[in-house]
Amino acid sequence: MTDPAIQTDAARIGCVSYMNTLPLIEGLGKLDDVRLTLTAPSGLAGLLAQGEVDVALVSIIDYQRAEKPLALLPCGMIGCDGPTMTVRVFSRVAPEKITTLHADADSHTSVALASLILMGMGAPKPTIEPFDVDQFRAHKKDGIEQSEDAWPEAMLLIGDKVVTDSPPAVWYPHQIDLGEAWKQQTGLPFVYAAWMTDQERVGDEVVRHACEILDRQRRHNQTRLDWIVNQRAPSRGWPLDAARHYLRSLLRYELAPPYKAGIERFFDMSAQAGLIDVRRPTRWA
Repeated sequence: MTDPAIQTDAARIGCVSYMNTLPLIEGLGKLDDVRLTLTAPSGLAGLLAQGEVDVALVSIIDYQRAEKPLALLPCGMIGCDGPTMTVRVFSRVAPEKITTLHADADSHTSVALASLILMGMGAPKPTIEPFDVDQFRAHKKDGIEQSEDAWPEAMLLIGDKVVTDSPPAVWYPHQIDLGEAWKQQTGLPFVYAAWMTDQERVGDEVVRHACEILDRQRRHNQTRLDWIVNQRAPSRGWPLDAARHYLRSLLRYELAPPYKAGIERFFDMSAQAGLIDVRRPTRWA
């Protein structure tokens, strides 16, 4: 049984385990003063609200939607300043004709961003239909042949499955990289997720300790990205060259001022589009 004193002092950190999170979390599970909880992106704000973790890598839109007010921490994020590769709309019709979007709902932020981008391209606010590509693909194991018509007319995929489980490109002549589209529409970089904590715990010693660990680990992992790619990409079905380009050239992990400006614009646009009920002021720890 774990000593209660160790449990109290250890930083409880919630996050997801995709290729894009590895530069932030690789190595954390080996630290004695960290307790790591892995779950889907959509569940992390709830873990904070329930007090099950001290710090979590929360989908950025959930800052506005969370049950309890959160604070953003300056120790890391997942963002981009142009193409993202793994947040993508696939459509058989032109973007302005999309009315229903079947969405991989793991990331609340990507669903909101897709709605904003499509409206910016002249489409109506899309109806969002849940779509689990993993379950859909599982039919193949039952011997059911899938055809182009079996797939949704328009869908949003995120994460590793864009690389490992997306349908044949010829079926979807219209594809939108949402990071690239956001940059074209706003001129700003975009933040998909950032480390957050309960606002009432800003200044808490355990949260401060977690921030120091996360900042240190992020900086350390930036020095060994090639090692991370070589160790982790094959088991996740990623080609090494694609994974290296993804982590080195496309994604950003430091919460610099332009990314904070991107967050504010995203919150403003989400409020104007009715994607959030009340626009909370942004609290930076």
